[in-house]
Amino acid sequence: MAGNTFGNAFRLMTFGESHGAGLGGIIDGCPAGLEVDMELIHRDLARRRPGQSAIVTQRKEPDQVAFYSGIFEGKTTGSPIGFLIQNTNQKSKDYSHIADSYRPSHADYTFDQKYGFRDYRGGGRSSARETVSRVVAGAIAKQLISPVTIQGYVSQVGEVRLEKPYNELDLSQAENNPVRCPDPETAEQMEALIREVRKEGDTIGGVVSCVIKNVPKGLGDPVFDKLHARLGHAMLSINAVKGFEYGSGFEGVTMKGSAHNDAFNSDGSTKTNFSGGVQGGISNGMDIYFNVAFKPVATLIQSYDTIDKEGKEVTVQGKGRHDPCVVPRAVAIVEAMAALVIADAQLLNRLARK
Repeated sequence: MAGNTFGNAFRLMTFGESHGAGLGGIIDGCPAGLEVDMELIHRDLARRRPGQSAIVTQRKEPDQVAFYSGIFEGKTTGSPIGFLIQNTNQKSKDYSHIADSYRPSHADYTFDQKYGFRDYRGGGRSSARETVSRVVAGAIAKQLISPVTIQGYVSQVGEVRLEKPYNELDLSQAENNPVRCPDPETAEQMEALIREVRKEGDTIGGVVSCVIKNVPKGLGDPVFDKLHARLGHAMLSINAVKGFEYGSGFEGVTMKGSAHNDAFNSDGSTKTNFSGGVQGGISNGMDIYFNVAFKPVATLIQSYDTIDKEGKEVTVQGKGRHDPCVVPRAVAIVEAMAALVIADAQLLNRLARK
């Protein structure tokens, strides 16, 4: 199976399955001498962790990470950083009913078509539990790229949308509610909708917005490796993601060029930032901001019609512990992938100047 490694200069390879012994990763390319803040890593893991509130999956995993290489006396050594997060609360019997059938809009069918064999327990390698390894690596990348800061938050759940732009919000308030929306009133509406959908045995989608501040100028390349293209690749690699837009995004098509162009200040900054901090594929020093759209989780806790391995139509009753809406836990994943992209771009710039 290919495609388990992300990045060029700062590389992450992940391994493990949802119901295997554990999940982990190997980070290659992290410079020596970085003082590692373990508390930050554990804090980000807790933000992604299942069972953290009543509106997410109730699988109880402590998600404690153990490092086996690459860190000595609290600092990176420059060698590959190997780590593991053990699975402790698998209920594989919850998936025995789909051993011979396929869940709609899931990876079950395509896995069988590609590999001729699949781990049906929680989706195996295609499970969103794989992202726990990304959060560990992203937390280390965040420390490497300081003073660059990355802040994600939930801006939409279903039809409930946060209308204020990020620069009118106190984004630090996102961690004060289980939805991770920085506006308390909107957060209450989002939480109520998620609870209602959960009672129905159904799911709902949403949007995670993210802001990257203090970005140095000159990250990214002008052709295939545009910085926004790298960010798009990173975000679209996350489970359940259906869309990515940065800067003015799709709303930009309603504007005329004269209004959309970002006029310069004398110091090279711009009076507006419809470009979203990236021009010609290269960062210009302004804030990078983007939205990531997540579909409703495909696994439903209700009966549904599908087919089995023989192509026969069957009715299956959904089981297991699943998120009614993935976006509250996805905030930490979006931040992690953004940090991996920025760390990789910074290290590639250093290599280019040698």
